Amino acid sequence: MDKNNTDKTEKLLATAQNLRWQVGENFHESLMESIYSDAARIADRAVKVDDVKKKYDWDVKIDKLVTSRTFGFPLMFLLLAAVFWITVEGANVPSGLLASLLVDFLHPVLKDFMLSFSPEWVAGFLIDGAYLSMAWVIAVMLPPMAIFFPVFTLLEDFGYLPRVAFNMDNLFRRAGAHGKQALTMSMGFGCNAAGVVATRVIDSPRERLIAIITNNFSLCNGRWPTQILIASIFIGAALPAHIAGLVSAGAVVFIAVLGILLSLVVSYGLSKTILKGEASAFSLELPPYRPPKIWQTLYTSLIDRTIFVLWRAIVFAIPAGMAIWLSANVMIDGTSIAEHFISWSNPMGLLLGLNGVILLAYIIAIPANEIVIPTVLMLTVLTAGNPELGAGTGVMFELESQSAMAEIFRMGGWTALTGINLMLFSLLHNPCSTTIYTIYKETGSVKWSVIATVLPLIMGLVVCFFTAQLWMLFAN
Repeated sequence: MDKNNTDKTEKLLATAQNLRWQVGENFHESLMESIYSDAARIADRAVKVDDVKKKYDWDVKIDKLVTSRTFGFPLMFLLLAAVFWITVEGANVPSGLLASLLVDFLHPVLKDFMLSFSPEWVAGFLIDGAYLSMAWVIAVMLPPMAIFFPVFTLLEDFGYLPRVAFNMDNLFRRAGAHGKQALTMSMGFGCNAAGVVATRVIDSPRERLIAIITNNFSLCNGRWPTQILIASIFIGAALPAHIAGLVSAGAVVFIAVLGILLSLVVSYGLSKTILKGEASAFSLELPPYRPPKIWQTLYTSLIDRTIFVLWRAIVFAIPAGMAIWLSANVMIDGTSIAEHFISWSNPMGLLLGLNGVILLAYIIAIPANEIVIPTVLMLTVLTAGNPELGAGTGVMFELESQSAMAEIFRMGGWTALTGINLMLFSLLHNPCSTTIYTIYKETGSVKWSVIATVLPLIMGLVVCFFTAQLWMLFAN
């Protein structure tokens, strides 16, 4: 070290010693006390301590309730049940109005307009097929999504959804999955395509794939009407009137809970086989409860989610409607393609506790679960030789009266087993084409898209087969 540096060092040491002598032996303590005093003065001017403490105490009290081992899960299920009830009940009136406008009013107007300058088959193909399929999807799909997504986003903004992930984390971690899968699963109850997009919150590629593949086990809003209708006709109607509604609702809730359990089981199976690996650490900081941002929520949920998903569904529903009309109107040896397929597949369908009509409906209605029941009704009256009971050959329809629809189902040979297995198959079948396309866009892989499509379908066929065999065993 040169002389100049030595001199500088000695001067600095002398200065420090002089400061220490001036302040005293407690120089460090005095300095820290001064810093804390300045911080306290700033905090006093900027923060109202009483309000912060009150809000913190309020957050702690809520968390002790919603994240407790005793009340956490019951409250979670009650709240989600309330969201579903609000969605279903709130969507009834707007869905009915849209159906009246798009189906009852506009459909015949457009049909008459097309018939004025084009052949009947062109009008049928474009209006009875393409337009009517699109109209059913909009009428059935739009109102529930427009209610579910805003309510769900409000719960997210309020700070409750991270508590759901906290409650479910242990279950999903034991299944080799990620705690945030609980959030994507909940989003899937509104729409599976939106649930697949929501898996972006999971950082681990392996755990994100598990969440994507199993999201189809969440009953989307397109399947709720089928579940409610079939439960009311084949379960509730067999019981005394004063408990019919309660038992029917319980049956639908059972199917939804079964989907959650199967999601955990399949997640565990995937994590131990083709997606083997340890669950990643999930560090979750529970955010404070805060008032939701209403306008931002409406924009995010209606534009980014509802309109985006609805548009994709419409794009796939239009060709499906064309295929439905063609299958019922193109003849081979005097019999429609639909009737040929139903006759061929009916033995297989009966073996599964279903029938050929249901199998065909789920094949040609793959673009949207919302058109399954209208397609089933149309195919049932077609094969029964009574198309006059519907809206015409190849024209999808629904009836306002459950008893009238029940009569059509029974005319098609449906039994209680058919209804129960349809509820199971509605839960366990391939995703709709919108969800399949979304899976491909999110994974960029044909392999994972095929696995996510085929796995639930195989499970559905197996479950329906064993249910049918057990039913026949006990019936005999």
